[in-house]
Amino acid sequence: MTTSRSPLLDRLAASGSFGFGASSLGNLYHTLPDETARATVDAAWSQGVRYFDTAPFYGFGLSERRLGDALRERDRDDFILSTKVGRVLVPGVAADDRYGFQSPMPFDPIFDYSYDGVMRSVEASLHRLGLARIDILYMHDLGRVTHGAEHDRHMADAIGGFRAMTELREQRVVEAIGLGVNEIEICAESIERVDLDILMIAGRYTLLNQGAGAFFETCRQRGIGIVGAGVFNSGILATGSRSGSAHYDYGPAPADILRRVAALEEYCARFSIPLAAAALQFVSNHPAVTALVVGTGNPSRILETAELARLPIPASFWSALRAEGLIDQGGQTLLA
Repeated sequence: MTTSRSPLLDRLAASGSFGFGASSLGNLYHTLPDETARATVDAAWSQGVRYFDTAPFYGFGLSERRLGDALRERDRDDFILSTKVGRVLVPGVAADDRYGFQSPMPFDPIFDYSYDGVMRSVEASLHRLGLARIDILYMHDLGRVTHGAEHDRHMADAIGGFRAMTELREQRVVEAIGLGVNEIEICAESIERVDLDILMIAGRYTLLNQGAGAFFETCRQRGIGIVGAGVFNSGILATGSRSGSAHYDYGPAPADILRRVAALEEYCARFSIPLAAAALQFVSNHPAVTALVVGTGNPSRILETAELARLPIPASFWSALRAEGLIDQGGQTLLA
């Protein structure tokens, strides 16, 4: 299947040096006051960020509500908004902590990739956001990594869900459709089934994991956009190897990862480059990557991220990492 490049991808590529991932607005890992949530979005806007991503799952609707409140007064044509389908929120009970979200809204997130589930989810998202349209709609967390033995059942439902997403694109309710996942296999399978515009892929192309490089090139050739997420691999590429709570892919960092990060830090120190800047720019400079998303609930971290994204990094740094075998010999041709 060959797709033509969606005009939205060109707008997305020009939407700022990174996009804002709004999982933190759903109180991910800690409670965020409403005023801090608003200040964080305002800080992102002040740094030229014009792409904002959310999902019903983030705080069980809380992230969508807060993000819509922060964006609603702005000209709708000045920003790009994405949200996701795949879970439907049903009334539940209040909780202090569920799935890492502190004091989420009193709903239960139920996996539903069906045609009806997608349609219901989009309608509910529009109501929570208080906005008239969504630019990009991702199917969220489909795949074997998330669902294991239940994957085939969910994939069968997703055939109907993809049909609903395609209809919404045809009706101009959304402009582009894709997947938001943390595995490559489901992306490769899905682009053979559905005419997708864009893929948000978390943690599968980073300084520590370049296994997706060949697939990224396939997407580039076919005009499918890539949004890089999870560029810090759950934090270790931001905090470094000596952090007492270094995490990699949602768990404690294993010894081999700590050694690899320590080697990266050695070269970063040699070139006076922050590790986090290298992590950000390594992903953003891949020729297939249309945009990045970075999540934070702290206005000062937004400013720090903007500085890291703008920091000049010489080609000699990337050449040194490549010579040492710390990045793929075949990747990052623009950085040679």
